[in-house]
Amino acid sequence: MEEELFNQVRDTIITKHPEVSEGTMMSSPGIQMTGKNFAFFYKRSLAVRLGRDFEPESEGIHKYELLNPFKTKPPLKDWFVISFDEASKWPMLAEIALNQMRSSK
Repeated sequence: MEEELFNQVRDTIITKHPEVSEGTMMSSPGIQMTGKNFAFFYKRSLAVRLGRDFEPESEGIHKYELLNPFKTKPPLKDWFVISFDEASKWPMLAEIALNQMRSSK
């Protein structure tokens, strides 16, 4: 169910934005622009690169954590893992991450 929703979000964003394509990150399905991922499916959640200044609470998101895939390194401060409990916000967050990537170019 979670991965199905991620696939729907990915397919929708790819359809709307021709410069966006499928990718993989950490062996999971992802969404990328110019070869760089800005979102991917991670542990039944959505991992999105929203930037260090992003405040999830400002978008009404309360079930999240910073991406922390390493045992000996600190979390990645630009990446947020958004729980499936916040699934209604996944499409909006993928768009925010895409716009964030565009503005950093």
